[in-house]
Amino acid sequence: MNQAYPSRLLENAVNEFSKLPGIGRKTALRLVLYLLRQDHEMVTGFAESLIKLKNEVNYCRVCHNISDTAVCAICSNQNRVQHTVCVVENIKDVLVIENTLQFNGLYHVLGGIISPVDGIGPGNLEIDSLITRISAEGITEVILALSATMEGDATNFYIFRKLSGFKDLKTTVIARGVSIGDELEYADEITLGRSIVNRTLFSESFKLN
Repeated sequence: MNQAYPSRLLENAVNEFSKLPGIGRKTALRLVLYLLRQDHEMVTGFAESLIKLKNEVNYCRVCHNISDTAVCAICSNQNRVQHTVCVVENIKDVLVIENTLQFNGLYHVLGGIISPVDGIGPGNLEIDSLITRISAEGITEVILALSATMEGDATNFYIFRKLSGFKDLKTTVIARGVSIGDELEYADEITLGRSIVNRTLFSESFKLN
């Protein structure tokens, strides 16, 4: 049964909030009513920050992380290890790994993982740009840090095969401290940090045919 709202404006706002992931209509209503109780300046600042984010945010032309500039702060930081690249599914994974304080190299954000059910194939991901980086930047190690799911493992294997032509390149995978089936963003920082430190050669992580 649809809830009756006393205002069409309220209903429209609830409809928009409920489009967000993990936000049901009850939570959406609570958020809208909270904003309605705030002063005009707070709500205006909130709305303007979202519009400014959407209109002005950049994606790093090197690693595809979110950035305020053409090249993100991580890629432009010469104090980071320039020859090691950690491959992740999305921007949230960069934040999670950075919070572990166990990795000081660079990143490459794929923008997803291979999932035929969802219509996502290798051509929809930033895999070709990864290969270009390896050729151009003298990368010596690629760390595959994707979620320990069927789709994550399939993407790992696809990338490993694509990188097999680079003879001096070491391809590693994070240790299985992250449980099978777990999304990377939900791993605790200590477990994830140890998984990165204790990474292993991808070719030894499971038996290849």
